Amino acid sequence: MECVRCAGGLDHCHGTLVLHADDQVECTDLGCADHDELRHSLTVDCVELAGGCACLAGVVGPVAEVAPEVLAPAS
Repeated sequence: MECVRCAGGLDHCHGTLVLHADDQVECTDLGCADHDELRHSLTVDCVELAGGCACLAGVVGPVAEVAPEVLAPAS
């Protein structure tokens, strides 16, 4: 089975875009060079990450470092 966007030749990313409270963005696909929301079908606010996010320190209770496996793409 092939991704519909791949089959259509559309510019997109298979990673998940993480939207941070401090307006930074990052993608779980380490090769992603364009963090535009339109290229990502999956987005998540960093507050939803297991362990929280460092950018929320002082905003939402105690915040632990995000475990690398949370941001790593699924195998």
